[in-house]
Order: sequence, then C-alpha cells, then structure tokens
Amino acid sequence: MKYALILACALVAGCDAVRSTTDRVFGNSSSESTAEPVATDVPEEAPELVATASGWAGAKTTVAGLGDPNTPGRWLQTPLVETEINGRVVVPRTGAQVYVALVPAPGPDGGGSRLSLEAMRALLVPFDELVELEVYSD
Repeated sequence: MKYALILACALVAGCDAVRSTTDRVFGNSSSESTAEPVATDVPEEAPELVATASGWAGAKTTVAGLGDPNTPGRWLQTPLVETEINGRVVVPRTGAQVYVALVPAPGPDGGGSRLSLEAMRALLVPFDELVELEVYSD
C-alpha cells in the first residue's frame, strides 16, 4: 500500500497541471513559463484619474452583469454617467466594494450595466448572475 501511494505521488508530480501550479506558487526561472502572475500583498491603489467631470452625492443603484471579458481593467459600463469618471461600487448584500472606472453606456438611467471580469472577481460575485450594485462617484 505504501508503494502504491508513493508511485501515485510520483506520477502526479509529473503532470503538467501540477507543474504549472507549483511554477505559479514558487516561481519559475525558465523562459518558457506562461503561468499567470502571482498575487502579492501590495496594497491596491485606486485607478488613475480619468476625467475631471463632477459626480454626484450619495449612491445610485444599478443591476450589472458580466461585460466584455476581453477588456482588461476594473470598469463599470453604465448609463448613470455621461463622461468617464472614477467611482466605487458596493454589493449591498455582502458589503464588498471596489474602485472602478465608470464608463458611459447608452440607455436609460434605470437600464442595466456591465461589470468587468476583474471587478467581478474583486467583489467575489458569480460571473453568470446579475448583481445589484450601489454606485458612488468618488
């Protein structure tokens, strides 16, 4: 039984999935690595100031789904803004919040919004569901 366990561990250690995971965790010095960057404990900074437009006081509510997953960054496409400004979104159900760029989108003020993949990950919300958000212009 001991030999079977040792043999299984040796076989699993040779798998590409295990090697790529350990490369991401411990770093890889080879130039052929295509592993994703490892998250660090560096404090997160707010996005750069994108416009000097004034926002609003208080919170506005919108319902958001997943936006284009190929567009990088933390952003919320919403009809609540007319020009691109910095803002903050909060999930009232959990209290999770993240700073994003508020990007104008066509539609009525009560219309839906689209949230970036990175922002959804930061808020810990499911990608395949609509989520209610409170939007603040900071």
